[in-house]
Amino acid sequence: MPNFTVRVVDSLAAVSPDKWDVLTADNPTLKHAWLQSMIDAGCTTAATGWLAQFVLLERDVAGTTELAGAVPLYMKAHSYGEYVFDWAWADAYQRAGLDYYPKLLCSIPFTPCTGSRLLAANQQDRELLLAATIQIAKQSDVSSLHILFPAEDEQALIASHGLLARQAVQFHWRNDNYRNFEDFLSRMSHDKRKRIKQERRRVTGAGVTLRRVSGPNLTSADWDLFYLCYQSTYQAHRSTPYLNRQFFALIGERMCKNVLMVIAEKDGAPIAASLNLVNKTTLFGRYWGATEFVSGLHFETCYYQTIEYCIENGLTLFEGGAQGEHKLARGFVPVKCVSAHLIKDARFASAVTDFLRRESNGIERYVDELNEHQPYKTTDATSELASDTG
Repeated sequence: MPNFTVRVVDSLAAVSPDKWDVLTADNPTLKHAWLQSMIDAGCTTAATGWLAQFVLLERDVAGTTELAGAVPLYMKAHSYGEYVFDWAWADAYQRAGLDYYPKLLCSIPFTPCTGSRLLAANQQDRELLLAATIQIAKQSDVSSLHILFPAEDEQALIASHGLLARQAVQFHWRNDNYRNFEDFLSRMSHDKRKRIKQERRRVTGAGVTLRRVSGPNLTSADWDLFYLCYQSTYQAHRSTPYLNRQFFALIGERMCKNVLMVIAEKDGAPIAASLNLVNKTTLFGRYWGATEFVSGLHFETCYYQTIEYCIENGLTLFEGGAQGEHKLARGFVPVKCVSAHLIKDARFASAVTDFLRRESNGIERYVDELNEHQPYKTTDATSELASDTG
């Protein structure tokens, strides 16, 4: 095996974006620009409880050091912005007089999208990366290591190293070679199809028009609007946004080809916007907000416009993210995903194992219940279409 080294860095500023990005399988949530922009904008720093500890696997090739692999790793001082909830674990640690934080988190900040967490071109290097990351966790003054939403082809490898698997549910939309949005609707059950048509009519009836704008065509005013809307979502929940205006300015400059914004306007004035990331096959729904309430506008801006975009551009998958059974009625289906956890204290590892066993049973029942309410047809198509007065 050629010589290799492993090192940890708290920034990607000195790492070639091209050499990093070639490891990401074109997943925009993993790109150098996405991760480094969060650091440069001050969103992921020690002060915010997200200290980057990126693991780099480097190999000497003909006298040149080449990046062979990487892990997006963070030292966390809390559990905010993760979408896999371990507050009960932290509370149990505290009640036992132990510190749960800091912990190590292998994830994309504020982003519950699935994707590779062991960025490498081959299985051998993934093995090296995982072993190195586990070793770093064991040698560091942390309670645990958590790997969130890894790609399916990494899960068996991670489990083989003894990490505990935790199941979760996301909602994805898949393009079944739909010709257009009407074709998509025709595959849905009568009640779901009727609801979607009614929701879309409410939006247009309120005088709202929508436009989809790709990143290179976005103006500073568009980004200002989006950030105002993004802030409003957090204000409605009496919370503080994780990301700032500078971050969105940076991704607008650095990865505009991966950005799609949907803007809603009423009486010529913008009132809502959603931000999505795209590549050649997948759309990742990310953030949204509105300055004015219009019935059905959230669904139109975040789901129906982006589903239309996927159909028109031949994208095969729309990751709608975690939470929200309301997505089921709009064409999304439940998809099980996993996270993996290394708890260093043996007593708590045993307790977490029992907890995950019980939780897993609940997840299975939850998915079964969701599948009983699938949005697509289960009866004769002709009779359903004949009864559709929506």
